[in-house]
Amino acid sequence: METYHIFIILMAVYLLVLIGIGLYFTKRQRSVTDFWLAGRKINALNIGFSAASSWMTAGGILAVIGFYMLLGMGSIWGFVAPNILALILIGLLVGKIKHLPAITQPELLEQRYSNVLRAPVAIIIVIVMTLFAVADIKGLSLVLEVFFGLPPIYAAAIVAIAISVYVTLGGFSAVIWTDTIQFLMLATFSILIAVVVVSAATSGSVDVPAISTSELFGNVPSEWWNPFIIGIPIVMIFIFAIIPGWITEQDPWQRVWAAKDERSARNGMFFGSFLVFIVFGLACAVIAIGLSHIYPAIPASYSELGMAAMVQAEPALLVFIVENLSPLALGLCAVGLAAAAMSSADTFATSGGSCISRDIYQRFIKPDATMKQMMVINRISLVIIILMATLLSFRIQSIIDVIHIATFIASASYFFPLMGGLFWKRATKEGALAGLIAGAVTQIGLTVVDIVKTPPLSPYYLETVHPLLAHHGVIAGMVFSGIAFFAVSLATKPSSAVNLAPFFADEAAKLEKEVIGIVDEADPEYKKLLGVIDREITGDRASVKLNLEASATINWDKFLNELKSIHPSWVTPSGRDSVYRLTKADMLACVSLTRGENEKEIWFSSEPMAADLDLSTKEFLLAFKQVAEALSNIGLLMTLPSSDK
Repeated sequence: METYHIFIILMAVYLLVLIGIGLYFTKRQRSVTDFWLAGRKINALNIGFSAASSWMTAGGILAVIGFYMLLGMGSIWGFVAPNILALILIGLLVGKIKHLPAITQPELLEQRYSNVLRAPVAIIIVIVMTLFAVADIKGLSLVLEVFFGLPPIYAAAIVAIAISVYVTLGGFSAVIWTDTIQFLMLATFSILIAVVVVSAATSGSVDVPAISTSELFGNVPSEWWNPFIIGIPIVMIFIFAIIPGWITEQDPWQRVWAAKDERSARNGMFFGSFLVFIVFGLACAVIAIGLSHIYPAIPASYSELGMAAMVQAEPALLVFIVENLSPLALGLCAVGLAAAAMSSADTFATSGGSCISRDIYQRFIKPDATMKQMMVINRISLVIIILMATLLSFRIQSIIDVIHIATFIASASYFFPLMGGLFWKRATKEGALAGLIAGAVTQIGLTVVDIVKTPPLSPYYLETVHPLLAHHGVIAGMVFSGIAFFAVSLATKPSSAVNLAPFFADEAAKLEKEVIGIVDEADPEYKKLLGVIDREITGDRASVKLNLEASATINWDKFLNELKSIHPSWVTPSGRDSVYRLTKADMLACVSLTRGENEKEIWFSSEPMAADLDLSTKEFLLAFKQVAEALSNIGLLMTLPSSDK
C-alpha cells in the first residue's frame, strides 16, 4: 500500500474521532455559554493541554526547529520563550480575568468603554486570528508537499472541512477535548522523533560519521547554548513586541473563562506553559541538534544567507522523515503534524469566528438571532476565516514571519485599550479608540512598507533604517498606541460607573441594588420552578439555566422595550442580544436572557457563587415573573412547564 493511501486511511479514522467528539457535545448545549465557553466546566488538566496545543502549530514546530538549527538558544526569544512566559503571565492575571461577564474580548471592551470599540476590535481580532491560521495551513501544506507532492489546496481542504464540522457541532467543548487529544499525539510524535533523529545522527551514514550521544551534544558549539547571544537589546525588543500581543490574545482568555474556577484556570495556564517547554524547549531542541549533525550544510548556510536560510531549515525535519522512515511511520507522522495544524487552527478559527458571528452579526446586524441561526453564521464564519487564511498562505513564504506579523498587530492595536481598561479607571472610550486606531494604522502601515520595500533574500528594509524599527516597526506602533491611549483618556470625560462596575469592586459597590424581592418557598410556582430549573455547581460558581418557550414568535425588540420600561433593573450593557437583571455588582451572578434555539424560546441563565445557589434560584422566579409580565403586555404567554424530573 502506498504511503499516501496509508495517510488517507489514518486521517479518515482520526477525523471520524474528532467528529464523534463534536456530536457528543452538540446535545449538551443549552446556552450560549455552553457553546462558546464549554459551560465553564473545564478542569485544569484540559485547560493546560488545550492552551499548549493551541500554540503548537505544525508550522510553528518546523519553524522552531529551523530557528534552533540556525541560531541555537538565541532563537528562543522569537517564539519559544514568549509562548512560555505569556501563559505564565495569563495565569497570574486569572484573578482579574476569570469573573468578567463576557464571552469575547470585543464584548468585554464594549462593557468597559462603549459599543464604538466592539466592531473595530472584532475586525482586528479576525485579522490576527486569520494570520495565525495562515501559519497552520502553511505548515501543513509544507508537510503534504514534502511527503506526498500534494498542492497547498489539500491542506486547506483538510483543515477547513475538519474544524468546520467538529467545532460547529460541539462548540468550545469540542475544541478543548480535541485539543487534548491533539496535544497528546503531538507530544508523542515530538518525543519519538527526537529519539529517532538522535539515533540516526549517532549511527552515522555515508556522509556523516557515527558518534556517541555524548559527543553529539558535547560537540555543539558553546555559543549555541547562549540564549543572549543575539544581544540584550534584541531580546528586549522581542519581549516587548511579542508578549503583549500574546497575553491579550482572545483564545487563551476564552480558556480562562471556560475553566470551572479560578484555581483551575490558573493551574491550567501554568501547566500549559510547562507542556510548551517540554515540546518546544526540549524535544525540538534535541531534534535540531540531531538534524544539524545530519545536515551540516543548513546551519553553515546561515553565515552566508542569514535568515533566508530558513527556507532550508524549516523543512529539514520533513526531509529527514521522508528519507528515513517506513511508509506506515511516515503516514503516522503526517497525521500527527495534521493534528498540530488543526489543534491551532480550530482555536484561531473559533476565536475569529465568534467575533464575526457574535460581535458583528448578532451585535449589529441581527440582535434577535436565535441559537440555530447563530450556529449557521458561526459555521460560515469558520469557513470564511479558513478561506482567507488559505488565500494568504499562497502569498506568504515564511511561517514564523506571519506569526510575528499577527502578533505585532495585536500588540500595537489593542494591548493598551484592553489591559489599560482592566487596571486603569481613568481610561476612556475616546482614549481606547484613539490607541486602537493609532496602533493598528501605524503597525499595519509599517508592515506593508517593510514587506514591499524589502528585496528578496535581504534583511527587512526598516531594520536598515534604524534598529528600533526592527520586526516591522512594532515598537513604534506600540509607542504611538500608548501615547494616544493615555493622552486622549486624560483629556476626555471619565467613564461612567456602569462601565467601570464589572472591572473595579469599589465602583460596583456604588451600583449594587440588592433588589432581590421576597419569594415564598410555599409558592406553587416556586415549587414548579425547582422541578424544571437546571442547577449545577462547577467549581467556585454554580450554573443555573432555564429554557422556556412563549406561546408565539417573540418580537425581541418589542419585548425588550416593554421589559426595560416596566422593570428598569433589566439592562443591556453589551447589546440587545444579552439582557441582565442588574441586582448586584457581580454581573455573572445576575440573571441574564438570550434568544433560544428558535424564535419562541428565551434562555435564562446565571452563574452565582456556589454558596449563593439557593438565593439565585429565588431570583430566577422573580426574573421569570417579570419576563412573563412583559410578554403578557405584548400579547404573549409564558408559563413554567410541569416537572418531568
